[in-house]
Amino acid sequence: MSLKELLRRLDIDFSQYQHPPLATCCDADALGLIRSGLRTKNLFLRNDNGKRHFLLVTSPQSSVDLRRLSKQMGVSRLGFASAARLDKYLGIKPGHVSLLALGNDAAAEVELWLDDSLWCGEALQCHPLDNQQTWAIAALGIEKLLAHWQRPWQVIEVPIND
Repeated sequence: MSLKELLRRLDIDFSQYQHPPLATCCDADALGLIRSGLRTKNLFLRNDNGKRHFLLVTSPQSSVDLRRLSKQMGVSRLGFASAARLDKYLGIKPGHVSLLALGNDAAAEVELWLDDSLWCGEALQCHPLDNQQTWAIAALGIEKLLAHWQRPWQVIEVPIND
């Protein structure tokens, strides 16, 4: 079943936008696109020994302090995961990352952290595994989808670089 069919079956409303490929937040800025919902930046992270993986969904303006985040979350040194790990765990390539890719992680090996500055009830913008589209999905819809996937998640205060 496609992601779109799943959202419809779960009665999750979303707005859909087509656009040129957007691999980074800077690409979106350059186009000046107007879309509903809050923009997101998605960081695929791993711990020091690569045994734990995390998807951090934060604000595009945030410069995340990974050292402080590691301490805050009790995780050995966080770093960016490789493209090979991204493919292995979420089945996508760089530039296509969003929380919707968690549906590809059947073993639930990737932990989801949502920035509390985004988790305010508004819709979030997500790539539906394709960076030529953006879907805006309300927080309640995201909660329903994560519950369907039986995915735990945490809303956290993300430390930023000063």
